[in-house]
Amino acid sequence: MSTLTRHLNGVPETMRGYSRRVRIPRVGELAVPPPDRVAYYAGLGVLAALQVIEWPLALVITAGHMLSDQHFSGLVKGVGEALESA
Repeated sequence: MSTLTRHLNGVPETMRGYSRRVRIPRVGELAVPPPDRVAYYAGLGVLAALQVIEWPLALVITAGHMLSDQHFSGLVKGVGEALESA
């Protein structure tokens, strides 16, 4: 088994780490991103609140970051599955 395959086999464990859930009364269960992502989003919020960047820009950056995370996770999973079947 190559180093790349060994590394990609750890993807399911990494993805499970992102699936933390918090139950909030009257709202229900919400998924919580990992602490480093929360810090990133909080930093963008602080920059927008201090008007260092405009709030629409902060929203666009956040949306792009979330979309790239979703795409990257799926891409890595697909590569890992392809390597396993090879």
